[in-house]
Amino acid sequence: MLFGKLLPREGNFFELFNVHANHIVAAAQAFELLVANYGDENQRESAAKSVDDAEHAADRVTHEVNRLLHQTFITPIDREQIHSLINTMDDVADLIQDAAETLSLYDVRAMTEDIKSLSNLNLKCCERVRSVVSMIGKISDPRTAEAALKTCEEIDKIESDADRVMRKAMSRLFREEKDVRELIKLKAIYELLESVTDSCEDVANVIEGIVLENA
Repeated sequence: MLFGKLLPREGNFFELFNVHANHIVAAAQAFELLVANYGDENQRESAAKSVDDAEHAADRVTHEVNRLLHQTFITPIDREQIHSLINTMDDVADLIQDAAETLSLYDVRAMTEDIKSLSNLNLKCCERVRSVVSMIGKISDPRTAEAALKTCEEIDKIESDADRVMRKAMSRLFREEKDVRELIKLKAIYELLESVTDSCEDVANVIEGIVLENA
């Protein structure tokens, strides 16, 4: 019993989730800026650095949540849910950074309308993630729980939209792109960008479970 009394009974998990979600949105905003200003090398590099900074900041929050999880005796929600949520959220930030790095490593020549569309959908999806994450600490309120589930549905819809955009982009790419190297590059970018919304959907699925078990 003494051991339990010496350990914190609750960590500041909900606040940390919110901080992480803000970094995810910052990464998505920076990536969209990178795409919009791709032809300007200075702005492109500045935006890429902002993506990196946001991802590194998100990593630090993930580390802090996992550290706190080991030091907290009684958590506000299930330990596995906390672990799953923060690591799934971190996947979103990682994938945005991967997409930014791949653009540079593959030396993509120019942005396509499909990349612009996918980056815009990614930002919208990340903003919905931030919104639903902010509700987790208040899901004992039935109205908040209902709003959280509705936002999860919105995330699922955006993911479906991104999937349709990617399929059309792939079809157009294989019909119209004559340069095989450019085709390979763009295919990888499209897949990475669509995987961002997939990971956002994973976050929504975890949160749906949290809501249904704790509301």
